[in-house]
Amino acid sequence: MGKCEQAAHCGIGLGYFLQMYIIPGLVVLLVISTAAAQDDDFLGMLPETFPSDPPEPLPHFLMEPEEAYIVKNKPVNLYCKATPATQIYFKCNSEWVHQKDHVVEERVDETSGLVVREASIEITRQQVEELFGPEDYWCQCVAWSSAGTTKSRKAHVRIAYLRKTFEQEPLGKEVSMEQEVLLQCRPPEGIPMAEVEWLKNEEIIDPAEDLNFYITIDHNLIIKQARLSDTANYTCVAKNIVAKRRSTTATVIVYVNGGWSTWTEWSVCNGRCGRGYQKRTRSCTNPAPLNGGAFCEGQNVQKLACTTLCPVDGSWTEWSKWSTCGTECTHWRRRECNAPAPNNGGKDCEGMVLQAQNCTDRLCMQSLFYQISTEQKSQNDFGFSSAPSTDDVALYVGIGIAVIVCLVISVIVALFVYRKNHHDFESDIIDSSALNGGFQSVNIKTARQDLLTVPPDLTSAAAMYRGPVYALHDVSDKIPMTNSPLLDPLPNLKIKVYNSSGMVTPQDDLSDFASKLSPQVTQALVDNETMNLRNQSFAQQMDHSCTAFGSFNSLGGHLIVPNSGVSLLVPAGAVPQGRVYEMYVTVHRQDNMRPSVEDVQTVLSPVVTCGPPGALLTRPVIITLHHCAEVNTDDWQILIKNQSQQGQWEDVVVVGEENFTTPCYIQLDMEACHILTETLSTYCLVGQSINKAAAKRLKLAIFGPVSCTALEHHIRVYCLDDTQDALKEVLQMEKQLGGKLLDEPKTLNFKDSTHNLRLSIHDIPHSVWKSKLLAKYQEIPFYQIWSGAQRNLHCTFILERLSLTTTDLACKLCVRQVEGEGQIFQLNSTLLEDTQNIDTSLMDPASNITTLVGPNAFRIPLSIRQKLCGSLDAPQTRGNDWRMLAHKLSLDRYLNYFATKSSPTGVILDLWEAQHFPDGNLSTLAAVLEEMGRHETVVSLATEH
Repeated sequence: MGKCEQAAHCGIGLGYFLQMYIIPGLVVLLVISTAAAQDDDFLGMLPETFPSDPPEPLPHFLMEPEEAYIVKNKPVNLYCKATPATQIYFKCNSEWVHQKDHVVEERVDETSGLVVREASIEITRQQVEELFGPEDYWCQCVAWSSAGTTKSRKAHVRIAYLRKTFEQEPLGKEVSMEQEVLLQCRPPEGIPMAEVEWLKNEEIIDPAEDLNFYITIDHNLIIKQARLSDTANYTCVAKNIVAKRRSTTATVIVYVNGGWSTWTEWSVCNGRCGRGYQKRTRSCTNPAPLNGGAFCEGQNVQKLACTTLCPVDGSWTEWSKWSTCGTECTHWRRRECNAPAPNNGGKDCEGMVLQAQNCTDRLCMQSLFYQISTEQKSQNDFGFSSAPSTDDVALYVGIGIAVIVCLVISVIVALFVYRKNHHDFESDIIDSSALNGGFQSVNIKTARQDLLTVPPDLTSAAAMYRGPVYALHDVSDKIPMTNSPLLDPLPNLKIKVYNSSGMVTPQDDLSDFASKLSPQVTQALVDNETMNLRNQSFAQQMDHSCTAFGSFNSLGGHLIVPNSGVSLLVPAGAVPQGRVYEMYVTVHRQDNMRPSVEDVQTVLSPVVTCGPPGALLTRPVIITLHHCAEVNTDDWQILIKNQSQQGQWEDVVVVGEENFTTPCYIQLDMEACHILTETLSTYCLVGQSINKAAAKRLKLAIFGPVSCTALEHHIRVYCLDDTQDALKEVLQMEKQLGGKLLDEPKTLNFKDSTHNLRLSIHDIPHSVWKSKLLAKYQEIPFYQIWSGAQRNLHCTFILERLSLTTTDLACKLCVRQVEGEGQIFQLNSTLLEDTQNIDTSLMDPASNITTLVGPNAFRIPLSIRQKLCGSLDAPQTRGNDWRMLAHKLSLDRYLNYFATKSSPTGVILDLWEAQHFPDGNLSTLAAVLEEMGRHETVVSLATEH
């Protein structure tokens, strides 16, 4: 009986267990556990299993404890429910909760017949506050059955709070119409994290209803284009289950600067006679200034001096003498209104012009007396109304009939000529034999061989130059290069292939391009006539040495044009799930593909096309291309141009002036430009110099023949934009010409000083060599270099050896901008036959890879990327989130672009991949995360690395 009392003291009756299991061995276990329960160790009295005659499954939870928050001093209850369960208890912070603190309910499930137990406990604020340690207060539910035990998930219990002070409050602003507005808000620290909403004049802003508003992932409010209706008071509201906090109100005033209306017409001169003035007016109503906007500058009235001629009234002359007496017994006299004549609006004379009277003292009364005045315009000079006579009617009828006959004859002749010409045109089209006769078969091999063996004689052309000379102190020693053939580009070695009929077939070129595309894209190109013509043009212009193709799905990848500095990074998730795109990127080398620029502008990069155009992308791709600008924001205004489908070049965005509505974001590094966009198209970088200090980098490369059997020796000096593709093109061209590099290429900063580039050769051993150049130096005009419209500019120096036995050449070649920087090349060349054609050490062999697909295309492993995005996308109170990552990586010039993306961290990491391809150092990225205090991601990154 004493044993049963001790068992009852522990809250578990021995009879209850006997009724449930009827197992004698259980009594022994309960007696042992009772002795251990004296120290309130409730765990000791619960065995791991309860043997049962019928086998039971492990318990499973129908309800697990949920995360809970204690608001003020109100306790919280945790619940759990399991079946089949013989016992169910809570464990909090690794310690068992006493049975008396449980509320346990038991029932039998009618369907399965299994025992269902539900337990609940109450957690107070004092219990949570008494816990000391790195972890929050947590509880876990444990259920037993004869098969074993099952544990629920951990549920944390935290004391909820929300501080009163915002970490950052919005500030009022005054902005002009259509300007982007950013209102920043960082809510107070709290548990759970506060939710943020924005109020406009005390009404909640819903970006889904008004698309002009956007709330970023870090709770900032962006007004894309300010409207007059956006003038209001804005409040940031943070709330959780404890409280609601309001920030100070930020007043946004959208003002409108006044604009002048158009000028009215000039008024009439206000002086009726002599000097006066006339005026015109305008008003400041287009638009009128609002909300404190600036009033129009300038005058609203303009006056102009004028002179009005005084009016002169007409006056009669004296009457003329009477005429002789006529057959009608009448004679006449007249006068004129020209003494003076009416002028400048003066009045006409009043009275009769012609006067008639009887000249027989009324003995002959056959005529009447007539008076004609100047107002009677419908009468003839004799006072009678004009009326056509019978002869006049006959004349008019005859003229009309003649005109009609002429018109009929003209129509018949025109119809005959038209039918004859139309018949001739049809016969020309049917007879097509004449078209084929114009094309003759050509021997491409022979033509190419002749082209390579006959270099242009530029020196003779230079000697025949008869253009104007520059007015400098050394005019006799200088050849102006403005019209000189020395600047002509090298021969174009591309040869069109004709079929047997002699007709050019662009479809043949297109078929090669179309074979690389998916059937769906190819069918679309065939169906759409406009797209088909554009792709034919693209296929004709495409050079496979500067084009990369690849098939990409949602895993993404990388397209690289070898040795050009041009690539297309397709991040994972950019291609929609379940789709495959045949994508390409190509560099255009035709001068007609380059955008036309203004006088102060210059082309800074190659023209790059990526496609397929119109492809749907769900996140930005990154186009990387090299540029030749010496980057300094104080010297340049750099913009991205895009070529429309109609072939017109349009401005996309000025670097540094991106806003919410711009279609792309530009990251400009020292040598490369990264374009983040969701539109595949044709792009080019164009610069506009702000001051004379703006400079672009030139790459200077000197080539000579591999071997020389003639007396003359040609040295070609190229002045290129300092981009990888420009040098690559010249290397390929010189390889076909049989040339070799004579010295390592060098870089020259060419400034917008309007000074020419001067080239000269020195220290020629005159005992064995002589120069055929008539002047001491050559010059390339400034505008030809600065505009960038003509690629591969070069000059040629022709030297002649005095004997064929001379095989070595040592001299210096100087290239410098007048009153600017310069470079000196030391040439040591041999004219003997060389087995190597061109020095390719400048070309990276590893860069021959053009396509990387899937996770292998990226330096950051996919698992690490997902952890970083999950950890850094959510705003942190300490600020060590994606914004700090962008700052540490120097990508924080325009954070709003990243804030509008679903995963800002992902876009930042994509840009990091593009910047550091192909040898991105993960240790550097790990060091940045270490500085941010993100130790958990550093460990994962180091493990993967």
